[in-house]
Amino acid sequence: MAAAQRDLPKVLGLQDIVLFTVSAILLLDTLAASASIGPSSLFWWLFLGAFFLIPIGLITSELGAAYPEEGGIYVWIRRGLGRHWAARAVWAYWINTAIWLPSIFVLFAGVFARLFGLEISVSHQIAIGVALAWATAFLDILGLKIGKWVPNLGAFFKIVIFIVLIAAGWRYGQSHGFANPLSADAFRPEWKEGLKYVPAIVYGMLGFELVCAASGEIRRPARDVPLSVLISGCIVLALYFLATAGILAAIPASDIDIVEGLIDTLALFFADAPHGGAIVTALGVMALYTFFSNGATWAMGCNRATAEAAAEGELPSLFAIRHPRHGGPIGAAIMMGLVCTTVLILYGRIATSNSDLFWSLFSFSAALIMLPYIGLAVAFARLRFKDAAAARPFKIPGGAPVALLLAAMCFATLVFSIALFLYVPGEGPQRETIIGFVVVILIGEALIRVGMLESRLRRRR
Repeated sequence: MAAAQRDLPKVLGLQDIVLFTVSAILLLDTLAASASIGPSSLFWWLFLGAFFLIPIGLITSELGAAYPEEGGIYVWIRRGLGRHWAARAVWAYWINTAIWLPSIFVLFAGVFARLFGLEISVSHQIAIGVALAWATAFLDILGLKIGKWVPNLGAFFKIVIFIVLIAAGWRYGQSHGFANPLSADAFRPEWKEGLKYVPAIVYGMLGFELVCAASGEIRRPARDVPLSVLISGCIVLALYFLATAGILAAIPASDIDIVEGLIDTLALFFADAPHGGAIVTALGVMALYTFFSNGATWAMGCNRATAEAAAEGELPSLFAIRHPRHGGPIGAAIMMGLVCTTVLILYGRIATSNSDLFWSLFSFSAALIMLPYIGLAVAFARLRFKDAAAARPFKIPGGAPVALLLAAMCFATLVFSIALFLYVPGEGPQRETIIGFVVVILIGEALIRVGMLESRLRRRR
């Protein structure tokens, strides 16, 4: 256990954990991506909810209650697979967020332009993204006592927006007829076209474990982590499913744009409503805030896991620096800001539109984030045997066979999703994504070696 963990303030209660988790998992960009699949996306939400979301939620509940240590997923994989594999997992965890944040900030710029009828050049989008990246870093440095209010408010805004989409979509469908057929036949999956979007839905189910990276700051992790997973899981799956149907009620699947789909949908829903323009603007501003809170939430979790790995000598010591009073991960946050800035500049030269930029960044980072969860599933299965005597305040019923089955379901889903990010049906290998994927892994190996070297030098002193 790192020394810093013992001094961290206990600032997170059950409500904070639930809202933090909802903020992490409930993503408006994932909603638009799933709706663009068409009515069959409703099947995928239910199928993957049963095959992946429930298993990963149960696994997180057991591990979060049994091992309530600062670092979360890093600690669990370290216990199950060893420190070096844990370091590799947390590197993928951290660098995914550093690469994914720019895609969210580009989405922010695109929605901002659409909402206020502006033309924003790529260079201005990049400038907005850089400003948001450093605002995120600064917020993380302040610590969770202050920072937790950003995901809390973001989760509230997301729930409001999703409920509006559900209610307004039903109303629109009743008045104008549905833009897409919502019959039983339409729900059948379109394997050729729908498969390439399935990883985006799986991606939208990741994040139950994120708040556990701050377990040292949770008041009652043994009780609150399993309970928060149950509450947030029900909220997330219900809102994703119903809001996807709401969007499909108003806009043909072929016309849904990943960046502009939300504003188009809201404008259509409230076109005839009194003060409709003001309502759309208010909801749009809420959506903009949620994009920022998305990034802030993931940065808070990933930077803490990375700081814990660095404090144990598995990554360069720069990542381990924490604020002396607030406990915020200064080193990891500043490094994330630098990586975000670099990625925004580089990818701004590659993409020809904000949609292209969003998808290129999203695919690259989403393939990376699957790796730690593969490690999580394997570590969970191994800990059931390696550390069978450990106290488990929450334990998945059914014994080892059920535990292994759930781990295998998660493992298979994640491997399949990575494969679909790297090889898209109908398009072939995604060359840029594969190259970036390999390069980032190699950089991680180099940084792990640096951390190990620093650790050896400190011991010799």
